[in-house]
Parts: sequence; structure tokens; C-alpha cells
Amino acid sequence: MESIACGPAAPAGPRADTGAVTGPVGAADTEAGAGAEAEAGPGPGDRPPSREALAALRERARGALLGLAVGDALGAPAENLRPSEIRRRWGRIEGFVTDDPAGTDDTEYAIFSGLLLARHGSALTVAQVERAWHHWIADLDEGPFRGAGFSERGTLENLRRGLAAPISAQHRHAWSDGLAMRAAPFGVYAAGRPLEAARLVAIDGTVSHEGEGIYGGQAVAAGVAAAMAGAGPAGVIGAALSVIPMDSWTARSLRRGVVAAQRPYGTALETERAVRSAVVIGGYPWTDLAPEAVGLAFGAFTAARGEFRASVLTAVNMGRDADTTAAVAGALAGAVSGLSAIPPEWAEAIGPARGRCLPAMRGRGVLEIADLLIPDPAPGPPS
Repeated sequence: MESIACGPAAPAGPRADTGAVTGPVGAADTEAGAGAEAEAGPGPGDRPPSREALAALRERARGALLGLAVGDALGAPAENLRPSEIRRRWGRIEGFVTDDPAGTDDTEYAIFSGLLLARHGSALTVAQVERAWHHWIADLDEGPFRGAGFSERGTLENLRRGLAAPISAQHRHAWSDGLAMRAAPFGVYAAGRPLEAARLVAIDGTVSHEGEGIYGGQAVAAGVAAAMAGAGPAGVIGAALSVIPMDSWTARSLRRGVVAAQRPYGTALETERAVRSAVVIGGYPWTDLAPEAVGLAFGAFTAARGEFRASVLTAVNMGRDADTTAAVAGALAGAVSGLSAIPPEWAEAIGPARGRCLPAMRGRGVLEIADLLIPDPAPGPPS
């Protein structure tokens, strides 16, 4: 995400007590969840998934969240650069361009939302999300925390002034991609239930985003949810479009990126130029708008036909908000193909979060979150 620079890594210390984020459902929360379809869980006659099915879900969950972190770290050096600047510095980026790759606010906020979701599941409420923002971020001594993206900064200023959701989301950058960047855990949790993923991520986003910012998060969460159930690229795209208004800027941008990516081109550079031209508003200074980032990410995913390496590298080499577009493309492709699709040298480079943007998330890992959301299937009885 286009960000205010996060500070240096914080020294090691105890993790925040997560117990403070629990609480009853308030009136505002029931309104936020109204109209959701009954997708929250299996019916009384449904059989629980087999151990094999759970193992496959866990593989996809780990692929989605590690894919997000890999894309984030690959794209971070190219953030806010034009493709011509990327080529001048590195040629075409084909891997990590730093000796010490690390995730940014995209990874750390995804961990934050994943922990919250693992605690509350489908019972998540706006009040619980708001309390978590206070407990883990807003009420702490900032130290090295620099507020990460501009939407987060606006949200924190409002929360510290005593404003509550949804008023806390009324700031000048509520249409940013800050919700889209942390949406993948909702798709992992609601595997095969795109509408439930979209409902839950909107509850999370009510504290920090509105309008197109919410739609961006919903499209990503629904796409990951479809991929978790075995959908290919066409099904992932269809799920993403099914949960947002078709006349929204996000839906139009997503469709333009996908259509451009499906046309035949001679080279990767031509593909990237076509997708970028179809989505980006030339001359607009903000690079982290949800409609643009989501359109570029889905375009990259489509151009690569869901293959992991090509999905994230296409996103990275288009520049703009490259860490977020590559994180989203990586989450989608990782959910489609699973953990094994991520090149080992990339996977091995991703360590625990360093807390540069969210000190309370220091030491947490994306695979830990995946395993909380899709627990390891218990061994069956001895034969």
C-alpha cells in the first residue's frame, strides 16, 4: 500500500494480550450484518469435511497467506515506481531485489485481521473490530509505528479523537486499498462461501473504509473464498464480481483489467502495458486507490492464468502500488494452487512479521494465521 514510511524494527517484547478484543454484540453490529445470506456454516444434515478435504483446504490457506506475504515483499521495492523506472533500476524484476526482503503494512494488517477473525469467526462484529484497533494499535505508545497507509492514519486519528465506526472511516482516503490488502484471511476462513467472506470483510472495513474501499476488500475476499474451494481463474473472477455492485468503479476497473489481460500479446511487457493502460487513470497522483489496485491485481492474475510466479511478477512489474497489487495477486494464485506452487526460495525468505508498521504483530507469521483459520485435521482412529 502507498504508505507513510514505517519505522525500524522494534525490539523484541511480549505480544499484546488478545483477550481485550472480546465483547458482546452491539446494536450497530447487528445492523452491519443485516441482510447477509445464511452461509455461515454447514446445515444440520451436512457431514463434516473429511481429513483429506481439510488437509487440502489447509494447503490452499497456507498458499493464500504466504502468497500474500511473498507478493508484498517482492513488490515493496517497486512501490510507487513507473514501469520505466523499474526497468532502469533492475530490468524486469524476476525475484527479490534486496538482500533482506520483508513484508510491509500489507502483511502485518493481514495478520491483524486474521487474528481477529480466528478469535471471533462468523460472529465478528463492528464493535469487536473497533476495540481491536484501539487495543492493538490506537491506544499504544506509537514508538516506531508510523501509521502505515494514509487510510490507516486517518482512521487512527479519528479513533483517538473518540469517534466510533462508521464515522471513524470518514476521512479523505476511505477508498484506499488498505482493506483489499488485508482481505485474504476472510476468504480463507469462509472457504467456498464468497458471500460470507464479503460480509465479514465489510464488517472489518467499517472501521476504516467506505464505498469503493469496502468493495475492493469484498472482491478480494470473495475471490480467495472461491479459490479455496477449487475454483479456477474464471470462477475466482466471477465470485469477486458477484459480491460488488456491477456499476461500481471497482467492478468496472476489475473487468477492464481482466479483459485486457485475456487478449494475446507477444511479450510480458506488452501484457503489463495493456493491463496498466486499461486500469490506471493517467496523471492521478494516488497509487493506492482500491479500484485501481484490485483491477491491476486481478489483471495480473488473469494474464498468468492463475500461475503463482507469473501472477506476482506481472503485478510487481506494473509498478504503482506494487506491494499491494502483488500481495493480492499472490493471495489469489496461492489459494488456487496451494503452498507448493510458491517457489521455495521465495517462501523461505519470508520470516515472522517484524512489527515495522504494527509493533503488536511482531513475531507473528502468516502460516500461523493460516493454521488458526484452517486447523490441522486431527488424525483418525487407529485401524
